[in-house]
Amino acid sequence: MEQLLYGAAYYDEYMPCERLEEDVNMWKKAGMNVVRIAESTWSTCEPQEGVFDFTHVTRVLDACEQAGISVIIGTPTYAVPTWLVKKYPDVLAVTKQGRAMYGHRQNMDITNPDYLRYSERVIRKLLEVSAHRSCVIGFQLDNETKYYGTAGKHVQEAFVQYLRQKFDDDLDAMNAQFGLDYWSNRINAWEDFPDVRGTINGSLGAEFEKFQRSLVTKFLAWQADIVKEYKREDQFITHNLDFEWRGYSYGVQPEVDHKEVAKHLTIAGCDIYHKTQDELTGREIAFGGDLIRSLKQDNYFILETEAQGFPGWTPYPGQLRLQAFSHLASGANGVEYWHWHSIHNSFETYWKGVLSHDFAENAVYREACMVGHEFERLSPHLINLKKQNQAAILVSNEALTALKWFGIEATASDNGETTYNDVVRRIYDVLYDHNIECDFLFPDVTAEELSAYRMVITPALYAAFEELLGKLRDYASAGGVLVATYKTGFANEYVKVYHDLQPHGLTDVFGVHYHEFTFPKQVGLCGGLPAGEHSAMPAEASCMETSEIPDTAGVCPQAEIFMELLEADTAEVLLNYAHAYWKGYAAVTRNHFGEGMGYYIGCGCDAKTRWSVLQEALRDAKIEIPQEQYPLIRRTGTNGLGKQITYYLNYSGEETSFVYDGTDGTELLSGKTWISGQTYAIGAWDLCIVEA
Repeated sequence: MEQLLYGAAYYDEYMPCERLEEDVNMWKKAGMNVVRIAESTWSTCEPQEGVFDFTHVTRVLDACEQAGISVIIGTPTYAVPTWLVKKYPDVLAVTKQGRAMYGHRQNMDITNPDYLRYSERVIRKLLEVSAHRSCVIGFQLDNETKYYGTAGKHVQEAFVQYLRQKFDDDLDAMNAQFGLDYWSNRINAWEDFPDVRGTINGSLGAEFEKFQRSLVTKFLAWQADIVKEYKREDQFITHNLDFEWRGYSYGVQPEVDHKEVAKHLTIAGCDIYHKTQDELTGREIAFGGDLIRSLKQDNYFILETEAQGFPGWTPYPGQLRLQAFSHLASGANGVEYWHWHSIHNSFETYWKGVLSHDFAENAVYREACMVGHEFERLSPHLINLKKQNQAAILVSNEALTALKWFGIEATASDNGETTYNDVVRRIYDVLYDHNIECDFLFPDVTAEELSAYRMVITPALYAAFEELLGKLRDYASAGGVLVATYKTGFANEYVKVYHDLQPHGLTDVFGVHYHEFTFPKQVGLCGGLPAGEHSAMPAEASCMETSEIPDTAGVCPQAEIFMELLEADTAEVLLNYAHAYWKGYAAVTRNHFGEGMGYYIGCGCDAKTRWSVLQEALRDAKIEIPQEQYPLIRRTGTNGLGKQITYYLNYSGEETSFVYDGTDGTELLSGKTWISGQTYAIGAWDLCIVEA
C-alpha cells in the first residue's frame, strides 16, 4: 500500500434524510479516504426473492468516484431477509437452545444449502454492480463471522463424517481417544451417533467445537473463491475478525480459528473495541493488533473501532487521536470507525458514530479531522511498519476450548471465573506495561518460526499434541528461553489427559514434575528474585528477607487462582509456597536445558510477581528491557524508508517526562529534532513519533 486508509462504515440505507453530498464533503474535510458499505443490507438489496435494488450501493459508488474516496464492499450475508426465512425456515440455526428466531443478525446456519444458494446469488449480483468500479479497492467477506452455535441435523451428519475420516472408520480408536466408555457413552455403530448437543464428554464436546470452527473457515473460503472470480489484481480480500467479547474486545476468539481463516485473505483485518475515558489503557488495541499482525506476519486493517460508541465510551479530548495512532504503532495500515453516523432506530441506536444523531460537527469529528490530515501528511513515514520482535506468546484455540469444558477453577458445581484468555491476558498485559513487544504463535508453528524468537511463552497450553511439545523441547534445547504457566502440557489434542508425569513431555525441560494441585487459600509466595541475581533464597526464608517480591508494605504476595505442587528435580527454585503444609513445594522454577532454559510458573500470581519472573527470563533471553513503563507506552518498527519509527504513547491524564535514549532523529508530528539523552515531555493523552 502507498497510503494509510482512514474512514468509516457508511449506511446510506439508514439515513432519515438526504445527506450523501454533505457527508462526502465532510469526509474530505476530515481527510477520510475510504468507506465500507453494503455488508449488512441484504434485505434492502434484495427486498423480495429475485428482485434486486442496488440503488444505495451505486449512488455511493458514484459519489465516491467523483470525490476520490475509496470503497470497501462488504458481502451482505450476515443478516438474512425475512422472505428467505419464511420460505426456508431451516436457514435459521439449530443450537443448544433450539431453533433460532428471526430478528437478530448472525442467527443462521452457515452450512444450510438454501442459505448458501441465496447468499451466492446476492454476492454475485452485488459484485456485478460494484467490483469493476474504479473506487472499489477491496472486499470484506461477511462480518465478524462465527458459527453461531449451529448444530442442526446437517451439521451433526457432517461431524460424523469428519470423525469417520479422522479415525479411518475405526470406532474403537475414537471411543478410546474420547474416553466414551465412561457412563456408557460408548458408540458402537456410526449410525447410532447421538445428538452432540447433549454430550457431557469434554473430549467429544471440544472436538465438535473444533469442527464448528472449521465451518467458519470453509464458509469464508467459499466466499473468497466467489470474490476472486470478479476482483481485479489490485483489489484485496479481507475480513473483520473479532475477539472474545466482554463488553469490549478481550481475548482469543473461541469460535474462529483466526490462523486458518487468514490463509484465505490477502490482508487480515479486525474489529477492536475498548473502554475509554479514565479506563483507556491501550492494552486491547495492542493485544488485538499484535494478534492479527501475527496471522500473516504482515500489516493489517482496523475495519471497525469506536469513535464515540456507547455513551460511556465518549472519548476525552485527545483520546481519539491517541487511539488511531496506537493502531498504526502495532502495524495497522488503516483505521475505520463503526460508524460514520449515529442511526435513529433499532438495536444500535445508541452505539454512536463519528457524528451524533444531529449530524452536526462535534468534538469527535473535529479531532477526526486532525487525525485524517496527520495520516495523510505522514503516510510515507508510517505506512507498512514492520516489526522484528524477540518475544512471542503461543496461543491455542484447542487449549481455550478444553479449559472451557474443564475450568481452571472448576469444582463439583461450578466451572469458576478464570478462563484461558484470562491467563493469556495476565501474561500479555504485564509485558505490555513494561514495553516488551511480542508476536503471537499458533499450534501449527514450525521449528523455523520458533527459532526466530529468543523467548517463547505458553500460557495455559493445556491441550497440546505431541509434535508441538516436541518442537518446544527442541526450541529450548537449541538455546531458546521457554516460559510456561500452570495448566501446560496436561492433555493431548483430544483433551485426553496424558498418563505420565506432568507437564507431559517437558519435565526435563523445566526440571520439575508434579502429582497434585489445588486452589490456593492464604498461600504466600517466598523465595529469591533479586534483580540481577540468579540464586534463590532458602525455602524457609520469610518474605521480608527478599529484595523485590514483597510489596511496599512488606507483605508476602499470594498465590492466586490455581497452584501446582511442583517438585524440583534439576530446577532452581525461584519461589516457594509460604504455607504450613505446602512449604515443601516449589511455585516458580528455572532450569538449564541443553543450550537454553525453561521457566515454569506453577501458580497464579499478582502483576508485580509475574513481572519479576518474566524480567529474569528476559535477561536470560538477552532481550532489552526499556526504561519506560505504563502509562508511557513505546512501540517500534521499521518503515518503508528503512528508518526506525518509535511511538511514545501517553495513556494518562497527566503530562509525563522521560529521557530519550534512541538515536537522534525527527519527531514527525512537530518536525523537531530529538537528541539522545535529553528529556522530553508528552502531554495528557498525547503522543510523539520519532523517526531515526
